[in-house]
Amino acid sequence: MSTSPASPDAERVILCMKWGTKYGPEYVNRLYAMVRRHLRGDFRFVCLTDRSEGIRAEVQCLPIPALALPEGIPERGWTKLTTFEADLHGLRGTALFLDLDVVIVDDITPFFEVPGEFLIIHDWKRPWRITGNSSVYRFTLGAHADVLAKFRREFETIRTTFRNEQAYLSDEIHRKGQLQYWDPRWCASFKYHCIPRWPLNYWKAPSIPDGARILIFHGVMNPPDALAGRSNGNWRRPLPAPWIADHWRE
Repeated sequence: MSTSPASPDAERVILCMKWGTKYGPEYVNRLYAMVRRHLRGDFRFVCLTDRSEGIRAEVQCLPIPALALPEGIPERGWTKLTTFEADLHGLRGTALFLDLDVVIVDDITPFFEVPGEFLIIHDWKRPWRITGNSSVYRFTLGAHADVLAKFRREFETIRTTFRNEQAYLSDEIHRKGQLQYWDPRWCASFKYHCIPRWPLNYWKAPSIPDGARILIFHGVMNPPDALAGRSNGNWRRPLPAPWIADHWRE
């Protein structure tokens, strides 16, 4: 397994994906702005999407490759596996995939410099498992087409074996001996790491953990909820985090 960082000559591609109506174009536009502020040097920003309306001109919008899932099944992030097409619209280089609802708070250049073939967040809730959180992952474009091909070929079995895309993806990359995790400080969970523990959460506002570069929003809370202090029923009830607005902006 190669332990060298991404080649300095390889094009750096930021990938995100937007389908349906859950997230508006402002999520893409703000993500681009955060990357521009926090990534040194040149990069290409690509959004795989079925709706390009309202997305800023600096973002290259390309169609989401067809996955042909049966109608009516739970989506569970399977569409993200199409980032592993053997030829993803002719894109080449090193790709860093970012979920639309992340908030970048510090330099992300090191995400392209750390050695490894495939890097992903190690799941915080059950760290004894190999499963990664696919809000942030890095790979060489075209290098893992076998993962997508196997899903298309065996999707009925895979859907009953794995709860979601990130569990399947982690298992497959692990089988190849290429699964590695980011520095645990870099990708912090807003829910687990920013909101103070009970009962401090009732009088102490959320804060950015030391060493965090990207804040991950998983579950029922998104950046606008954190900004306003809405829990949306989550048991970790936060106070408003007005500092979110300093980072999550165009």
